[in-house]
This record gives sequence, structure tokens and C-alpha cells, in this order.
Amino acid sequence: MDQRLSAVAAGLGGVFGSRDLAALAIAPATVAGLVRRGEVERVRRGAFVLASALRPLETPAGGERTAYARARRPEEVYALHTRAVLRSRPELDAASHHASVALHGVDLYGCDLSVIDLASRVRKVGLERGVRLHPGHPLPIGGLDGVRVVKLPTALALLARSSGVLAGVCSMDDAVHDGLCTTTQIAAAIEKLTVRRHDPAKVALALVDALAESVGETRTRLVLQDLGFSAVSQRRVEVGGRVVARVDFLVEGLVVVEFDGIVKYEGLHGRAALAAEKARESQLVDLGFEVVRVVWSDLDDPAALARRIRTALKRARERAARAA
Repeated sequence: MDQRLSAVAAGLGGVFGSRDLAALAIAPATVAGLVRRGEVERVRRGAFVLASALRPLETPAGGERTAYARARRPEEVYALHTRAVLRSRPELDAASHHASVALHGVDLYGCDLSVIDLASRVRKVGLERGVRLHPGHPLPIGGLDGVRVVKLPTALALLARSSGVLAGVCSMDDAVHDGLCTTTQIAAAIEKLTVRRHDPAKVALALVDALAESVGETRTRLVLQDLGFSAVSQRRVEVGGRVVARVDFLVEGLVVVEFDGIVKYEGLHGRAALAAEKARESQLVDLGFEVVRVVWSDLDDPAALARRIRTALKRARERAARAA
């Protein structure tokens, strides 16, 4: 690869576009060769990502001598694609909706990652080859790591309006939990947008819980609420004034509901984590709680999950009655 192009792409986080190729006087045939050899991925016309930027990340495995490669999350790849597309567009364009949210490093769920939303100098919304242009005025636009973006509170509101309440809550939870913005800022951004009678952004904001630590926890909380359970997030379990556990959710004060994402129990670190988790669960059971573990597939079958929780509630109440 051309040394100057390699340096420019590195400075842009692993992407480059038609503007950069013109500035470096690099011929289209040269880039086509890079694509054929697998050194570069072509996102769309004039937008490219280095193959090295898409490779899995080496992640230390908790004190072990080896490391495992973590595949890039879909929103991380989407953010790279967004950066590349912006390098192929006029300089006044800015990432918007979930494209802006992804560039801010906020989790996405339920968004169409095949479409990149941009605020541009257009009069009406238009979609062409995976890029959807929105009128940029009067959206608030700022800079983020060298690219132009619609500011996060407004981008979150727009995401909820375009992708729905569930997608909105998942991203708003993550942004507020990480301190990237506040619910007050999101509320103010919603009010500055065109008023809607039934606004998904307002509905999503009312459901935000800053204690949520992952999309899985957000989805679990919403399923529990929709099923009619009274659930408290991130509840501390104390014995004699000492905290013995912090659980994802406590339902009816009797059943601990824990969301389990993808967890690796490999190697010494993994086995230690598994042993600690089992000891923690045994302690909770000894204290009179029932424990229900939830995985992604459970969230797609809420009726079955409801039966498991009701059964656990019955066992916990019967145990409490025997102990009384």
C-alpha cells in the first residue's frame, strides 16, 4: 500500500475516502488493486476501510499468559463504515441518528446497520445505496474525533423515532449509564425537534434506567415490566449490614433474575469466575432467594420466562412459609 495513504488512513482511524485519494493523487486502479488483494474493504463508492481495522481485537484474558481475539461488535464495524462514508461526502455532512450514536461508542440494538444516516444540505429525506440523507438544518452538529456528528442527545431522540422505543431505550440507557449525556439533555433535545403527538422518543426516555449495565439488562428489565412483574434493578443484598451480592434484578423481593450474556469460562481465569458465580448463587439460595438466569433466547419467549419466574416465586413463598 502507498505509504502516504497508509499514514492518512491510520490517522483517520483506519478509513479513507475519495477526498483523501484525490489529495494524494492516487489512481482508482490502485485502490481497486488493494480491494482485490483484500487489504482494503470497499464500503460504497469512494468509501474504504483498511482490512486491518476490521480484524478481531486481542483481549487480555485476566492475568493469563494467553489472550483471546474478540470479534469486533457490529456497531464497531458500522462506526468504521460511517467514518469511511463521511470521507466520501461533502465536508459539511454529519453522522446522524444511529450513525452518530455508534460513533459516540454507545450500544445499538434493533437498528438497521445496512443504512447510514447523515445530516446534509438537502431539503427532504432521501435514500441511495445505503446512505440516507436528512435535512441538516437546524440539527445541532459538533465535532467528535475528527468527524462531524449530530450531538448525542438529539441523535438518541432521532434514533428512537426511526428505530422504535426498544432501540431508543437500549441506547439511551447505555449513554446515560456511561455519563455521555443526561436524561435532562435528551428531554431538551426532544422538545427542540418537531412535536409529535405520539413520540417514541418521549416514551423511550420515560423508560430509561441509568443503572442498566448492558443491552441485555435493558431488554430483560423491559420484558419483566411488560410481563407485569415488580422488579428492582441492581439491588444490593445485605446480611448484617454487609453487602454479600449485587443482583441484576430482584422480583417481588424474592426472586433474583440475572442476565447472562456471552461469558467465557476458559482457562484459569474462566474457571475461577465460574466457581465464584456458583458460590454466589448458593449463598443467595441459602438466604432464601430463588435464582432465575436469563439468556438472549429467553427474551424471545416471554411466556416461558414468565412461567419460570412464577414457579420460582411459588417456591420462595412456600420456603418462607415453612420457615415462619
